[in-house]
Amino acid sequence: MDASLLTIQPASPEPIYRQIVEQLRRLIAGGQLAAGDLLPSVREVAAFHAINPMTVSRAYGMAESEGLLERLRGKGMAVAATTRPTQTQAQRLALLEPQLQALARHARELELPSDAVLRRLGRLLEP
Repeated sequence: MDASLLTIQPASPEPIYRQIVEQLRRLIAGGQLAAGDLLPSVREVAAFHAINPMTVSRAYGMAESEGLLERLRGKGMAVAATTRPTQTQAQRLALLEPQLQALARHARELELPSDAVLRRLGRLLEP
């Protein structure tokens, strides 16, 4: 994994360290990061995204305490060997549920037709 795999949104109301932990959780659940995969160093992530290294360190520490990551002496952080294998599609969709509910609420508040929102979402999902 390299630092560019993470997307940091400084203007988001969600703290940056939580953004990192949530993305790691999703990347592991989706199988993009497997047990034993090494993560970029704290300095590498901080430099790439122009954020404070302590923020990245906090995120890695939180992910480690949750059992997502493990510290490998002399190598850095890696996806924990005890991490569950790729989750089912339903389990991965459940991780999106809070954001989907927020999106639906925002679309209703803006009085946007669902077909327009779905078209836009479809374009955003394309690689």
